[in-house]
Amino acid sequence: MAEDHVDQKDDDTVASTRCGYVALAGAPNAGKSTLLNSLVGSKISIVTPKVQTTRARMTAIAIRGKAQLVFVDTPGIFSNAKRRLEKSMVAAAWSGVGDADVVALLIDAGQGMTGDVQTIIDGLADTARPVVLVLNKIDTVKRERLLDLTAELHERRAFAETFMISALTGDGVFDLADYLAAHVPAGPWLYPEDQLADISERLLAAEITREKLFLRLHDELPYNSTVETESWKQQKDGSVRIEQTVFVTRDSHKPIVLGKGGRTIKAIGAAAREELQEILQIRVHLFLFVKVRQQWLDDPERYEAMGLDYLR
Repeated sequence: MAEDHVDQKDDDTVASTRCGYVALAGAPNAGKSTLLNSLVGSKISIVTPKVQTTRARMTAIAIRGKAQLVFVDTPGIFSNAKRRLEKSMVAAAWSGVGDADVVALLIDAGQGMTGDVQTIIDGLADTARPVVLVLNKIDTVKRERLLDLTAELHERRAFAETFMISALTGDGVFDLADYLAAHVPAGPWLYPEDQLADISERLLAAEITREKLFLRLHDELPYNSTVETESWKQQKDGSVRIEQTVFVTRDSHKPIVLGKGGRTIKAIGAAAREELQEILQIRVHLFLFVKVRQQWLDDPERYEAMGLDYLR
């Protein structure tokens, strides 16, 4: 009898929980990564002013009451993808949308209705999943403009709900989280309660360094550069030694990343090391190398390292 009572209790617990995938979709620089970090309460996805910073699908987990929300931060969706990398990023974004239980369409309220936004709305036309409209960066737009934009967007498609937020300040973010928690399917949690992301430490470390690279060289650094974690070794003293390679496509790009006397790469490494130590809560020894690989944009292994499909 006691054993039956325990089983019944477990069944009740599972029945009272909810869990589901939420895709954060939007045009480049809509603020998806900032929102993801705000929802999770930790640095999961990198944020820079450079467009198309997010390349692969980043998965993060947040607990809201009895609901576990599995967020998928997709690359920005844009209509004029031409290069293989761009096409792979857009494909990854649509794949994330297709796998979700709820889609949150994030729109930069300051930018308003753009061609990329229309492309996304058109792409969502046939989805049976609920689509939530999220107007971000409301702190930069007058209320009248927000109301006009909301009306314009609702004329183009029906949304399950509309939220006005500032991912940067947190305004309205908890209301959005509460709504999503109530609308993901009932069922058991997919991840342990203390897990914040479904991403390897090696990839997270590479992404952190790539963020510092972009922030330091925003106007100088070509978009087609990447960072890979080549080595990760635990030391006897509990610290970790990480070796990473920054890949650029031309010989002329290498001195830009290195800087005079290696000052730029040292500053990038110091900033990345400091943040990694904060995230990992251990001492980090970070070593950065810069290599020229002209054809990395056509190398299937590089796409695999970024978690992207190599489109032929």
